[in-house]
Amino acid sequence: MKPLQISPETAVKLAEQLKVPLEHLMHMPQHILLQKLAELAKNSAAEPSEPESK
Repeated sequence: MKPLQISPETAVKLAEQLKVPLEHLMHMPQHILLQKLAELAKNSAAEPSEPESK
């Protein structure tokens, strides 16, 4: 299995949001990554958004 074809910046951001080590993220099967991203999106949609301070 080859590593995911994503940019380094995207990989770092995803690893932080998914709370997984970068090495695990890069070798994660694509279907597992998509499942985790769907769960993350579902959870963020369920949480009330905080107003941005200007």
